[in-house]
Amino acid sequence: MGLDSKGRSEPGFDMHVFICGHSRPEDAVRPNCCSKNSLGILTELKKKVRESGVKGIRVQKSGCLDFCENGISCVVYPEGTWYSLSGEENIPDLLHHLKSGKVAEHLKMNLED
Repeated sequence: MGLDSKGRSEPGFDMHVFICGHSRPEDAVRPNCCSKNSLGILTELKKKVRESGVKGIRVQKSGCLDFCENGISCVVYPEGTWYSLSGEENIPDLLHHLKSGKVAEHLKMNLED
């Protein structure tokens, strides 16, 4: 296989971060992550990951992750850690997880409340 435009010889990332970018009409029964600034958080996290110099991490928008009632939905793979984000103030803790592998326990999605 040849090299891609970024100089990679094979596809893949070590980690994927999906942040919900789904939106619904204002009169929808359920909330949505996009109206909570999920795309702003996504953009800022991408910037911080790039600035940190950590390689092998892909931050991207997802469709609905189906937990919009819990805050901005975010999932980190390969371990499958689910987070409920409240705003850009969560980015340092999320970035720490991506760099160190240490889960930000206080941001983990709680489905029991």
